[in-house]
Amino acid sequence: MRALVLTTAVLVAGGVGLVPALAHAAPKADVTVTITAEGTDLSGIVKSSRPRVCAADRTVVVFKVHGAPGGTDDTRFASDTTDLEGGHYAWSTGNTGTEGRFYARLKATSECKGATSRVIRAQR
Repeated sequence: MRALVLTTAVLVAGGVGLVPALAHAAPKADVTVTITAEGTDLSGIVKSSRPRVCAADRTVVVFKVHGAPGGTDDTRFASDTTDLEGGHYAWSTGNTGTEGRFYARLKATSECKGATSRVIRAQR
């Protein structure tokens, strides 16, 4: 019984040291994603105050708007992973051949906030 009490006390004391470390975790970094259209070619840039963690090698998902932007009827249309191009982390779908309204979105990670671009119109 004494061994059980001693073991429990050691485990509790060890766990107390973890709480302050978790409470002082670094805040998530801000992230921005842009979208532009040249005809039906969609592309953009991902920017962050922590680019190597929050902009490099990130998957950008493009949604096609079918009503109000951000609504449940928007459909996942395309995706691309960012690459370093000219000092910026860029993504591109290439020529989709599809007209309409689109926006780009990045999911949040453990270190980075999520982001959504403005809505743009692609037309031939």
